[in-house]
Amino acid sequence: QVQLVESGGGLVQAGDSLRLSCAYSGRTFSSYAITWFRQAPGKDREFVAGISWGGDRTDYANSPDSVKGRFTISRDNAKNTVYLQMNSLKPEDTAVYYCAAGRALLTERRFYDYWGQGTQVTVSS
Repeated sequence: QVQLVESGGGLVQAGDSLRLSCAYSGRTFSSYAITWFRQAPGKDREFVAGISWGGDRTDYANSPDSVKGRFTISRDNAKNTVYLQMNSLKPEDTAVYYCAAGRALLTERRFYDYWGQGTQVTVSS
């Protein structure tokens, strides 16, 4: 059984930074790609960023409200933790952020077998 626990969310102002953490337990952590998704009220859950099991490959969303250049994903396998550093936050980043584990780094949620409960990020203008 794989368990994922997110933390680090909160209420911040536009332009502030937050670092989310995804703590992993269960099967061999290093064998899974870990990805962050987010879901805003009334919207679908969308891909934000992901990192391969070895940490050598990362991917970021290319949506109009792109996180590329503002968000950075990293992992520390010694601590069984993946991080999402979020800088220059915008009100449109407000959402529940989920981490997910899967066998490959892909952007579609259907490929991920394990999910955390989510952490709320609220950015005020």
